[in-house]
Amino acid sequence: MSLTTQQKIDTIKEFNANFELLDISKSEIAVALNTNSETIEEILNLAVKSIEAPWILKNYLEKQLNNKGIKSIPFSALKGDYHDYWFLDSQKIELGSL
Repeated sequence: MSLTTQQKIDTIKEFNANFELLDISKSEIAVALNTNSETIEEILNLAVKSIEAPWILKNYLEKQLNNKGIKSIPFSALKGDYHDYWFLDSQKIELGSL
């Protein structure tokens, strides 16, 4: 899935807005997703090596916000069921680990 320049800008804004709503550190997210805070920073800015990584972080943020009773900011490009995107490894996303 290739995003347009505007979609990238919007998605980065949406990631950062949800990250701010969650109000936890990047290192806490990194521990939960079996990675490091630098990787979380890269994903927040869509500088990724794996196209599944943004979906893993998106799902994590949305789940944690939901658990806290906070409505997440909707993603305009990362939407729908990731199972429907043939180019994504849905099993990797389901593992929820980076």
